[in-house]
Amino acid sequence: MYKACIFDLDGTLTDTLDSLVYSVNETMKELGLPGITTEQCRQFVGNGAKVLIEKTLRACGDENLEHYEQAMSAYLRIFDENCTYHVIPYGGVTGLLEDLKAGGMRLAVLSNKPDRQAVHVVREIFGEGVFDRVYGQREGVPRKPDPAAVLQIASEFGAAPEETLYIGDSEVDLATGRAAGMKTVLVSWGFRDREDLRSAGADLIVDSADEILEIAEGGGCA
Repeated sequence: MYKACIFDLDGTLTDTLDSLVYSVNETMKELGLPGITTEQCRQFVGNGAKVLIEKTLRACGDENLEHYEQAMSAYLRIFDENCTYHVIPYGGVTGLLEDLKAGGMRLAVLSNKPDRQAVHVVREIFGEGVFDRVYGQREGVPRKPDPAAVLQIASEFGAAPEETLYIGDSEVDLATGRAAGMKTVLVSWGFRDREDLRSAGADLIVDSADEILEIAEGGGCA
């Protein structure tokens, strides 16, 4: 039986794309550079703020990342002020979390979003007490797909990897869960489409929150 569920945040629990596009483009505007499209941003996210800014600068013509330090400083400031801009939970997610919690499941969020903003978004959208742990990208902790943080959470819950379900929406999440030895579920409503997920090697893709509940309640081993 599963004892714990660990969720990615952006593209899995919450639709945060507008907040990311807005913050990135306000950053580029401040630097006098062109912005990016929503679809570009969708493809650039998943590996943390540093990678997002690097990919954005290259897409905007700064191939040598000459504006990187200035851009990162501006982005962190702007995103801190706008990390909940137009953010909403995906359909069925709130009910899913309530059902899992009621069934005694330990719940966590692990995001490559900076830790301060990850915690802020979760508290703003879901309130206090839903998740037992919320971690974003922290200094000294390798970001996903390194499994260190997800394994740390499982250990804090007293759950073995095979007793932990990992849920995400991207190739980064797939690699994270597999590296940790956890059964890994990818959602089809996030920042990657089903074809991208299949190409990454996903073999368990769900189209609704109810399917996650069925898997979690069904137990089994990774």
